Amino acid sequence: MDEQRRIFLAGAGQLAVLAACAPLARAAAQNAPGKYPFSLGVASGSPLPNSVILWTRILADPLNAAATPPVAFAVRWEVAHDEAFTRIAAKGSASAVPALAHSVHVDVAGLEPGRWYWYRFMLGDAVSPVGRTRTAPAADSLPTMLKMAVASCQHWEFGSFAAHRHIANAAPDLVAFLGDYIYEWGPYHLSHPGRAKRVDESYSLLEYRARYAQYKSDPDLQASHRAAPWIVTWDDHEVANDYAGDRDERLSPTFAQRRAAAYQAFYEHMPLRVAPARRNGFGQLRIYDRFDWGRLARLHVLDDRQYRATHACQPPGKGGSTSVLRARCGALRDPSRTMLGAEQEAWLEAGLQTSEARWNFLVQQTPMAQSSQVPVIHPDDGRFWNDGWDGYPTARQRLFDALGSTRASNPVVLAGDVHTFYATDLKPDFNRPVSKQNPVIATEFCGTSVTSGSRPQARTLQFVDMNPHVKYGRSDKRGFMLMEVAPAATKAIFVGLDDVKLASSGAAAIAQFRVEHGRPGAVRV
Repeated sequence: MDEQRRIFLAGAGQLAVLAACAPLARAAAQNAPGKYPFSLGVASGSPLPNSVILWTRILADPLNAAATPPVAFAVRWEVAHDEAFTRIAAKGSASAVPALAHSVHVDVAGLEPGRWYWYRFMLGDAVSPVGRTRTAPAADSLPTMLKMAVASCQHWEFGSFAAHRHIANAAPDLVAFLGDYIYEWGPYHLSHPGRAKRVDESYSLLEYRARYAQYKSDPDLQASHRAAPWIVTWDDHEVANDYAGDRDERLSPTFAQRRAAAYQAFYEHMPLRVAPARRNGFGQLRIYDRFDWGRLARLHVLDDRQYRATHACQPPGKGGSTSVLRARCGALRDPSRTMLGAEQEAWLEAGLQTSEARWNFLVQQTPMAQSSQVPVIHPDDGRFWNDGWDGYPTARQRLFDALGSTRASNPVVLAGDVHTFYATDLKPDFNRPVSKQNPVIATEFCGTSVTSGSRPQARTLQFVDMNPHVKYGRSDKRGFMLMEVAPAATKAIFVGLDDVKLASSGAAAIAQFRVEHGRPGAVRV
């Protein structure tokens, strides 16, 4: 029997004896003074017009999961119309079982569309922090505004999570996280930033769980989760640096087991809406999904890690990424190479085809625009990083063709991964000027990292000069993007921290861009 299947069967067995275990769990909580069980906070996500996912994990000590009794806990939850919980909208009980790290996922149904709610969990006498969440607007409505924060790449040792304090203060309707929620290595400690060392790398389920607990102990990250519902996707560091499909940079023969452990830990710590039919193990985990914000916006949330072809033109015996010359890498022109996999490509095209939204956001990990590392004079020129869409140009062209054939309204690509702010025009042929035959077909906004470091700004300006479709680049600031989506236009605000090392850091808008309805392309304002 598959090991992950055994995990779920074990969890089902614990559900059957939950009534017997619950008194023991309550006694454990009540008889352990100072052992507050909600040390990792609460979260919500995957909002629909009538439901939202609530999350927490029972863990008293973020650095010592073994101290939690190995029993199933009966965790109570409440959703209210008001922060004082005088008008309860829904309530119930959920199980937190050891097989899933005592995590709790509650799909709260029967809610009203387009409104805010407050929620909390309870175990024994302990009450969790109160989170604020909201449902998506009704399917036939046209909201006047969607305020969405967009963030990615938060290496614990590289800085404070001050960006999340500013996200919480911005009071967004929604937070979109584009990957690298954790990094798979670093010292285990609860203070940060610190000196980055590649130690304590995660390979097992227990190690990945410990890494999430470390990150989720941060008060600013917890505040960001409490402020609004999240939609999430992953990138590479939730598993291993620059992995592609079933291959890592070490070409490890046991990578499949490592990836399954990492996928399970990701599920255990995120407010994900995962189809029950898929919950038969974590060797694969479908996380691509779409979310509608009334008729204002459709969010196509993509997974460009799990299904991609391996990297093109790698040196023998090497996995991971590298830079390749277009003229010397015939694999770049291979039409069978994919970034999303055939099933996800078809799913995305169908979602674009059926979308009635004013704005279509492709919520994904890596920059889509061409970014040559050398000047491009001839179409065969160019040196490209093969881990991003530049390493999968035929797959990118299929996606661009789908944007054209479906005529999806106002496509906007959101990206992270490279720890740099970019505002970019997307066009079918990046090597030719814009014309009627080669129009701008979409706009891309790439956000910088929450903490992770980047290249010097002088080098980024060289990239901008060599790639004229890139309108702006800024790599010396950490922070996030704030999107203000209205029927007539979308504004992207690049928010940069004053000093990422300081938890008290201020932040300010360092650039703003506007995209008009029906006129693709970023215009600085």
